[in-house]
Amino acid sequence: MRPDLIAFCASVVFLGISLAVTQQKEAAAKVSKSDPSVYAELNKVPEKARVRRNPMETDPDAVAAGRNLFERHCAECHGDTAEGGRKAPSLRAEEVQNSTAGAIFWILSNGVVRRGMPVWSKLPEPQRWQLVTYIKSLGVRLTQPANPSLPKADLTPLTAPASPPH
Repeated sequence: MRPDLIAFCASVVFLGISLAVTQQKEAAAKVSKSDPSVYAELNKVPEKARVRRNPMETDPDAVAAGRNLFERHCAECHGDTAEGGRKAPSLRAEEVQNSTAGAIFWILSNGVVRRGMPVWSKLPEPQRWQLVTYIKSLGVRLTQPANPSLPKADLTPLTAPASPPH
């Protein structure tokens, strides 16, 4: 067989294999976004954690601060608008938006390691609550992209107020 014919055949085989692998990866990504088991971890949150209230839910700056944290830590996997990406599902999905703030906080704190969700317990608790506030705010705009015009918030970790001197 001629060397140029061998090279051509090898190229065609390589191209075919590459296309097949790409299609499998794309199909897997689509399935994972629409697969309800992606959100099953939300149903496994302990009741004690599920009923926790978000201390930041009325903080007017928490959504903007949470958005900044999201951009820094979460957008790479969940997408810039939290609609899901190749690595992680949409946070705008009904399963997430209908979950309690406590359940979302628990998932952030404990991760879902076997699905690639890291544990964020080293992120200060107030910042995790800011993330929860931002994620819950996405439900208000389920049909609209995240509002990029929100002001950027100061990401200085929040601390408890100092006790007054006695």
